[in-house]
Amino acid sequence: MNTKKKLLHLLLGIGLFSLQACQTVEQISVDYMMPADISFPTELKRVAIVNNMPNVPENKLISRKETKPKSETEIASRTDFYNGEARIATESLAESIAERNYFDLVVICDSALRSKDLHPREATLAQEEVRQLTQELGVDFLISLENIQLTSIRKLEYMPVWRGYYGTVDVKVYPTVRIYLPNRALPMATVNSSDSIFWEKSGLNEDILGQLVSEKDLIEEASAFAGTVPVKHLLPYWTTSHRYLFTGGTVNMRDAAIYVKEKNWTEAISLWKKEFEERKGKRKMYAAYNIALGYEMQDLLDEAYHWAVEAQKVAYEVDGIAKQQAENVLPTHIPNYLMTSIYVNELKERKEGITRLKVQMKRINDDFYKK
Repeated sequence: MNTKKKLLHLLLGIGLFSLQACQTVEQISVDYMMPADISFPTELKRVAIVNNMPNVPENKLISRKETKPKSETEIASRTDFYNGEARIATESLAESIAERNYFDLVVICDSALRSKDLHPREATLAQEEVRQLTQELGVDFLISLENIQLTSIRKLEYMPVWRGYYGTVDVKVYPTVRIYLPNRALPMATVNSSDSIFWEKSGLNEDILGQLVSEKDLIEEASAFAGTVPVKHLLPYWTTSHRYLFTGGTVNMRDAAIYVKEKNWTEAISLWKKEFEERKGKRKMYAAYNIALGYEMQDLLDEAYHWAVEAQKVAYEVDGIAKQQAENVLPTHIPNYLMTSIYVNELKERKEGITRLKVQMKRINDDFYKK
């Protein structure tokens, strides 16, 4: 989940506290598969993961920047920039791809292809190099690690409430991979991705910052993590989203909750539809949201999306969106509309990805993505 989505869900969670005073709300986790950004032709069954990063004998610190404290409690902050460890990242990338069982064969070549260069350089593989490598490794195509950059931010804060210190190290990883086919002069695709890995520690003195993670361990662990990051852009992946189930307030809602525990979504939906027809305002919105959830749990995404939009329409009226001035509206002022809009957008994303997902999963038995 990206940072923007995390913030929206956090604000939504705060807003939902007010709903729970008069309505029982349960959180349900929904697991489903999403398509990758790249779709590989089915004839590409054997892949080699190669290290095409410049050969750097010693992976030292590139640069360091001391930053001024940004708050009264912040004591120190430092930003470091590193090159990642190519061999570790290549192995991690290969292992992560192999674990998915998406290709028939995954081969790793983690020694630097540029080791014979007189000067370190970053360059795409030439078509002749790709042809030679695919023949030597017995594969159909290559996935090449081209670059890894690491940005580390170390912070130390004094927490007056605890009368202690809180240290953090937040590392942003930026791996780049390219896909090469022997019959193409240029790479099939380039994937630039990013993610974060985090360490934290609290204690009674300022020494905790030095105890968090050493520079050597930081580079190694962040590089291993970086190798896993591009995989969801390359292969279909499972994700988990959180939904809300409204269960109290009326006889229909309580009875439907019993059916939910029995996994009888058909009967639950029937009761929620009665509730939707009979109620107004928030109760009507709760019923529509539950109906959407019921259909989603049965993978009936068109019906789920339709009812999520119905819930959003009711929430628009409940939160008085039309009467509010846009520049003064905070997310916590419109929790119902925010909740239903997030659900509508996530269902829309799922619907739009279904066709691409089916194409990508042709090489694998359907049971793989009917978890």
